[in-house]
Amino acid sequence: LIYDPAYAGLGFPNGDVPRERGVCTDVIVRAYRDAFGFDLQREVNADMKAHFAAYPKIWGLKRPDRNIDHRRVPNLQTFFERRGAGLPASGNPGDYLPGDIVSQMLPGNLPHIAIVTRRRSPDGERPMLVHNIGAGTRLDDTLRTFEITGHYRFEPA
Repeated sequence: LIYDPAYAGLGFPNGDVPRERGVCTDVIVRAYRDAFGFDLQREVNADMKAHFAAYPKIWGLKRPDRNIDHRRVPNLQTFFERRGAGLPASGNPGDYLPGDIVSQMLPGNLPHIAIVTRRRSPDGERPMLVHNIGAGTRLDDTLRTFEITGHYRFEPA
């Protein structure tokens, strides 16, 4: 319900900020936990511990931080790519299936991430996305609103 990017100390594994709070990545983290019982906090942390050099160095960290790493779009992009889940980021709405993950770049070079749904845009041309872009989790017609920087189809084993 509330967009809240504040750093928070989280339990581990399965740590989460309160469900009424969060950012776009928290939508993804909760979706994978709820749908698959898959803990992105634990899995991203384990992959970063084993392959820290493969992850972005944007934040100047010397080692993984299990409280925040899974809540950063560039880290989720890297994780999904490393898991072989990357697909071409095309401009064709038909390439995006329900459950796919889409990363985008918002104005001001702010990375963003969302989930493709089976709901269609009002004109029927595009799948709608579930995301938190600043006003809590919403269903929106934003697939073509922002530059697409990544497309992922990740189903945990």
